[in-house]
Order: sequence, then structure tokens, then C-alpha cells
Amino acid sequence: MATDWLTAQQAAEELGISVLTFYDWLAQSDRGEFAIRGQSQSINYFQGGRRGQGRIRIEPAEIKRLKEEMRVKPFTETRRRRPTNSKVYPGITVPLGRPD
Repeated sequence: MATDWLTAQQAAEELGISVLTFYDWLAQSDRGEFAIRGQSQSINYFQGGRRGQGRIRIEPAEIKRLKEEMRVKPFTETRRRRPTNSKVYPGITVPLGRPD
């Protein structure tokens, strides 16, 4: 079962960011400082080469996961009750006004 790996350039294009920003995200992820929408995230990727300094490869499923984390999920606004124009106030047992 062969997996189609994406290069850093392809991954950045899929995410809609520059390659330098993508590398910055990977560096932040390695340090544990990367957050999307206030939630701490880690990016799983592969790096080839003898000492791990080779080309970056990332799975398409990981890009899809990151895109879902960036998705804005709006919430419905809670409705407020209309103010009442009542002359009766709860907890007040005496008539309101200036004392005569």
C-alpha cells in the first residue's frame, strides 16, 4: 500500500500559506509551541536524510486534519430576553418614590 507523500511546497499550497510559514509551523510544532485557534497542535511529518536534514514529507491526511482544525465553527448567539417595563420589581416590597 503506497502512500502519496506531499512535499513542503505542496503542503503549503494545500494550506494556503507560504513555504516559509509552513517551515515555521513545523519548527513551532517541534518545540511544542504551535497552536491553531488557541488549541495546542502538533504536526506529524517525515524528514529524510542521514541526519534528519533532508526533504520534508507529509501525509495528505495530516494536511486535511490541519485544515479541519483551522475551520471556523460559528456558534449561535444566545438570545436575550426583552426588558420588561414592569412597575413591580422582585424583592422590593414597599412602594417606590420619594417619601412624603
